[in-house]
Amino acid sequence: MDMIRIGAAGIAGAMLAVQLKHMKSEYAVYVSLTVSIFIFYYALYKLHIITETIETLQKELSIRAVYLKTLLKIAGITYVSEFSSAICKDAGYQAIAGQIEIFGKLTILAVSMPILLALLENMKGFLGI
Repeated sequence: MDMIRIGAAGIAGAMLAVQLKHMKSEYAVYVSLTVSIFIFYYALYKLHIITETIETLQKELSIRAVYLKTLLKIAGITYVSEFSSAICKDAGYQAIAGQIEIFGKLTILAVSMPILLALLENMKGFLGI
């Protein structure tokens, strides 16, 4: 049911933004931003559910917390990066949107380095190096 609500809000916001774009284009950006924040609010609620489930999995499977925290950080970075980039694209600033996307990708790479190092350590242990 939430998906239907979010989809309807997105479509209504997009239609309103298209109508306002012909009268005053800056209002279309404000409508887009408002609808995006509304959807972001609901996404945070879903993220809370996912976080609780991952914590339960961590306790049951004895997975190191650093791996799951990194996974959640990567998901958060991805979402914020896409969210910010889409808003900039809607406002007509594709160059800024591209830079946000690149920074998001580099941040994900930087955050995932400890996992890569742990993987390499495990591989060294298996190979006896």
